[in-house]
Amino acid sequence: MSGKNGSIKLVAGNSNPALAQEIASWLQLSLTKASVRRFADMEIFVEIQENVRGSDVFIIQSTSYPVNDHLMELLIVTDALRRASARRITAVIPYFGYARQDRKVGSRSPISAKLVSNLITNAGVDRVMTLDLHAGQIQGFFDIPTDNLYASPVMVRDIKEKFDLANVMVVSPDVGGVARARGLAKRINTPLAIVDKRRERAGESEVMNVIGDVAGYTCILVDDIVDSGGTLVNAADALLANGAKDVYAYITHGVLSGGAAARITGSKLKELVITDSIQPTDAVINSPNIRTLPIASLIADAIGRTASEESVSSLFD
Repeated sequence: MSGKNGSIKLVAGNSNPALAQEIASWLQLSLTKASVRRFADMEIFVEIQENVRGSDVFIIQSTSYPVNDHLMELLIVTDALRRASARRITAVIPYFGYARQDRKVGSRSPISAKLVSNLITNAGVDRVMTLDLHAGQIQGFFDIPTDNLYASPVMVRDIKEKFDLANVMVVSPDVGGVARARGLAKRINTPLAIVDKRRERAGESEVMNVIGDVAGYTCILVDDIVDSGGTLVNAADALLANGAKDVYAYITHGVLSGGAAARITGSKLKELVITDSIQPTDAVINSPNIRTLPIASLIADAIGRTASEESVSSLFD
C-alpha cells in the first residue's frame, strides 16, 4: 500500500507488538525493521534498519505500563525517523497515558497531559492519532493535527450481535461520562441511566445512587478507562441492588493495574469487554469474565485514510 505522497512505513515500539502486527496485516504491509532495545542500565537505544527517506511513517505505540518507558521509546523512535529524513511522522497512540491529568486538580499541581503533548510535538511528530481520549480537549494541547478515533463502532457491532436491544439500558458509571454513554445509547436506540458516585480519594469510589429506572434491564456500563476496577464493581452492585437483571461493561482501555483483574473476576459483573489498545496481561487473558475486542481494523482504516488524504471522521458518521 502506498500513500498519496509516498510509501507508507509502519514502525512498532514494544508497548503492543501484537496490535501493531494486526494493523500491518489489515493494511497488507510488513512492519519496518527496527531495533528498540535497552542497554544494561535500561537506557533506550533505537535503530531503524530500513530506508525511510521520503516515507509517510506511522509509529504504533501505546503509552501504557510502564508508561514512562513506552513514552521515551516513542520520543526516541520519532527522533530516529526525523534524522532518517522521513517525510511525515504520525504517532499512532491507541492509549494515551497521562490523559487523566488534563487539568489542575489543586494548587501547585501540573497539567501533565499538556507536558507530554509538548514532548511529543517537539520530538518531531507531525500528526497524532489516538483512541478515545479521556478528555476530548486534549486534542487542543497539541499544536499539530490530532485525530481522536472512537471505539464505539466496534462496540456497537458487538453489542448488536450479543444482546436483545429491547431489554438493554446503557449506563454511565459517573456524571463525567454521560456524553460518551449518551452517544452509544443513541447509536443503539436504548435508554440511558447514570450512576452518581462520590470519590473520597484517588483510586477509590463510593456509589451513592442510580439516576434512572434500571429494574428488569440488562445494563451496559460504558467508559473510556478501567484502572483499579473499583468504580465498575461498585456501579454493578448498585445497579443490581436497583433491580437490574445483569450488568456488563464495555470499556475502551483496559489499564487494569494491580489486582484489578482479580477484582473484576470476583465481582458481580457478568462480563467486562475491553479493546486491545493496551496489550492484555496474563491475568486479563485468563479471567473468565474479561473479553477483548480487536481494534486493529479501525486503526488500520484511519491510517489508510490519513495516508491517502481522505476523511477520517467519516469512519464515525
